[in-house]
Amino acid sequence: MESCSVLEVDINGEETIFLNKQIICKYSGTLKKLLGKSTCSSSGNLKVIFNDFPGGAESFELLSRFCYNNCEWTVMPSNVVFLHCAAKFMEVTKVLAQTEKCMEEIRYWAWPEVLLSLKQCQELETSSEAESLAVKLMDALVEKLCLAIEASPSSAACSPSPDSSLFRFSCDSKSTESFKNSSSRITWWFDEVLVLSPGLVKTFLKLMVLRKFDNVTITRFLFYYQKVKFCSASSNEKREILETTVDTLYVLDRSCVPYKSLFGVLRLALGLNINKSVMNKLEVMIGQQLEQATLDNLLVPSPSKSSHLYYVNLVLRFAKAFLDGGKRGSSQMKKVARLIDQYVAEVAPDPCLKPSKFLSLLTLVPDSARESHEDIYRAIDMYLEAHAGLTNGERLNLIRALSYEKLSVQSRAHMSRNTKFQEIETLDDEQQQEQKQLVLRVEKVETSGENEKLKEHIEGIQWRVMELERACLKMQTQMEVIKKRTKSTSRGSNRSLPKLCS
Repeated sequence: MESCSVLEVDINGEETIFLNKQIICKYSGTLKKLLGKSTCSSSGNLKVIFNDFPGGAESFELLSRFCYNNCEWTVMPSNVVFLHCAAKFMEVTKVLAQTEKCMEEIRYWAWPEVLLSLKQCQELETSSEAESLAVKLMDALVEKLCLAIEASPSSAACSPSPDSSLFRFSCDSKSTESFKNSSSRITWWFDEVLVLSPGLVKTFLKLMVLRKFDNVTITRFLFYYQKVKFCSASSNEKREILETTVDTLYVLDRSCVPYKSLFGVLRLALGLNINKSVMNKLEVMIGQQLEQATLDNLLVPSPSKSSHLYYVNLVLRFAKAFLDGGKRGSSQMKKVARLIDQYVAEVAPDPCLKPSKFLSLLTLVPDSARESHEDIYRAIDMYLEAHAGLTNGERLNLIRALSYEKLSVQSRAHMSRNTKFQEIETLDDEQQQEQKQLVLRVEKVETSGENEKLKEHIEGIQWRVMELERACLKMQTQMEVIKKRTKSTSRGSNRSLPKLCS
């Protein structure tokens, strides 16, 4: 026998296989190249070590059998993935020709055969060949699903809504089995596709969207997949599942996506720190339909590192997405205005809420959308109560957000007695070298029913005086800025200013 005729192959450290050198080299281009530079081991055999062989020892043994049988074994859907990747790695052209021919007939495979091959691709996730096969297999899977749905149409109305009890899954098998037994024929494939990894599911969903698959069914599958998979997924897997869910929902018809389910996704996303661009998509989806939200939806706890009670910045972004979403009807604007007013009243007592954030909430929606400022007045009153240390400027900025004409007679009367609204300090011109305190004192007017108009007239005059004082303060601030600019200009240049033309 020729020296070193036995080949010793170490496969990924899993198993060592002994082969006849002449037989295996007859078909493998890779081994021909390697053995040209190899020497015998101490045992007298040639030894080759593979650390990244696709499919491991099982795949290598399968390919070896083909070589020992003169490459005349049958390639079928159950072994084509392992054989193709192994043959590509080992450069066995005869086997590659058979695997490629088998893949050309993929459209004639049965659904279970395609699904099994996809599972095998998952096991070979480090192989680039497996990735290209997965794309072909996934395309075939979606095509078969579309044909199956078209051949046996089922009314979407028969399928359970994602908001129904059938979609409130727990981690036990009974709830999943309940769904399987209750769902219509249009959702028979939900459990079948659960075996796929998040990466393959993402590809699967993209292909479904491209083929214009029913958006309602895609939405149902997404929420089902998310809830079932979350039970056993790691943090990274949960993040990947959520990002896939949001990315897919974002391109679907908004009417097919249950609005309150988006807040469920939001609560999970906030705890997993998902990608910012994906988070932005979720916020846009919620914000564009903000008129459907409730106060409970918006009362999202602030992130752990923040001292605020509620996540105010999130609500500001929701409202921005709503206002940037195009032309809105008056009824939608009024709904959002009422919702924001309720939210403002809820967060006003928060001692950590900064005046600038509170003012942003007050001025978030156009004033034309508000028929009344009753809620705004109460919110400002609560805020001033919880923030006694505000400067006069900060207090004035908040009060400016109020519209006196949109307050009821009772609120006007209450404000006239409200000490938090009566004492607003302003500074007179600095050139006078003295500080003067301007105090607005609103005296209680006792009137009978016949003098009610007189009372309202007095209150109106008092309100206009307050407005003049605010304007005075603003002008004084502007004068200070002009003075500072003038001084810096005079120091920076000794040249005289040009004379005006007569």
